[in-house]
Amino acid sequence: MKTKVKPKASINIVTLGCSKNLVDSEVLYTQLKGNGLEVTHEAKKDTASIVVVNTCGFIDNAKQESIDTILRYVDAKEAGKIDKLYVTGCLSHRYKDDLEKEIPLVDAFFGTNELPRLLKALKADYKHELVGERFLTTPAHFAYLKIAEGCDRPCSFCAIPIMRGKHVSRNMDELVLEANSLAKKGTKELILIAQDLTFYGLDLKGGQTGGRKLKELLERLSDVNGIEWIRLQYAYPAGFPLEILDTMAERENICRYLDMPLQSGSDAMLKHMRRGITREKTEALIETIREKVPGIALRTTLISGYPGETEADFEETYSFVERMRFDRLGIFNYSHEENTHAYSVEDNVPEEVKQERSDEIMALQQTISEELNQAKVGQTVKVLVDRKESGYFVGRTEFDSPEVDNEVLIPAEQYARMGDFVQVKINKAEEFDLYGDIVNT
Repeated sequence: MKTKVKPKASINIVTLGCSKNLVDSEVLYTQLKGNGLEVTHEAKKDTASIVVVNTCGFIDNAKQESIDTILRYVDAKEAGKIDKLYVTGCLSHRYKDDLEKEIPLVDAFFGTNELPRLLKALKADYKHELVGERFLTTPAHFAYLKIAEGCDRPCSFCAIPIMRGKHVSRNMDELVLEANSLAKKGTKELILIAQDLTFYGLDLKGGQTGGRKLKELLERLSDVNGIEWIRLQYAYPAGFPLEILDTMAERENICRYLDMPLQSGSDAMLKHMRRGITREKTEALIETIREKVPGIALRTTLISGYPGETEADFEETYSFVERMRFDRLGIFNYSHEENTHAYSVEDNVPEEVKQERSDEIMALQQTISEELNQAKVGQTVKVLVDRKESGYFVGRTEFDSPEVDNEVLIPAEQYARMGDFVQVKINKAEEFDLYGDIVNT
């Protein structure tokens, strides 16, 4: 008599939130694959027997999306479409006790630093030999490289230290090993991410400076064969390591691009936010950056409606954006987060006022972006082709990060391949997009 063979468990990983979460999911995927398990990432159908939801807990909208996604898979479990449901990531780390009570049908909740425990629940072992190896959920030609975890900054509004802990730099040799491995698999662009890139190395021994080691890391990554672009995201302005600007100017494969969240242009708000910098010092830093790295694209993010923000504070920020003419800008409505320093004061700016101020800033930025883009008409720029969509090849210049920044659209009848660099002559510009034709050089 033949015994019935139980089908092998399959696992679907669902990722919410930022690129740092995406990297965590890619590491989990790589470990599971290394254990011989069947894994998918964000499968379109509920065909996997186990689902792992990697959650975000940063602001209200992100938290709600995470809750909605968990409940969707709870419904799938009740309907018999999946067998097991596990939840990890920032929301799970921050609200584990509450979530266990409120959503008991989830099989287990895990924090941001509990990968070995999660693997054990999935009947897998943590394999140290896989350090430096990574399955990519992005197109193969670009990858996020998380160089540190957590944050030591005291920003009043931010819950990241609660969810991610103190700043911990990754070992530099491991990062270079991972970069080499990615390059051999066809990765051409590394996007360096951390809650604060500028703190990199302060907790490591040795190095060129005995302190911050971002400059040394950039130099070593720049030497990796096959990496043509290195992009820096999330640099804190206070105590900015000016020595990296020389490296950015000298090395051709380090993009003239910097993502530096500034949060406000009002001195009063910056003080309440505990940012450790004034508007005047911020403007001087921006001037220095633009001086040392000519043509650099600066991206920033702002917060609208922080507690106590007056109309005068908003006007200061508006004027600041008007003067600085950032190449890229995003703005978020303030979210009142438990256990942060700002939670002790009243969230007294009405939601409609927060939104009105956000809309005004974005209308201003739209005008600035269109003017800056119009100045590019007639120029020939190097473009990395990301995808084909709606009759166009869609790519980016060195001044643009995936998903959040401008794109270059090339008519699809022209010859290009995803992952290729092409020279494109810009012939048309809109607020957030450029159009052009491939030129042969």
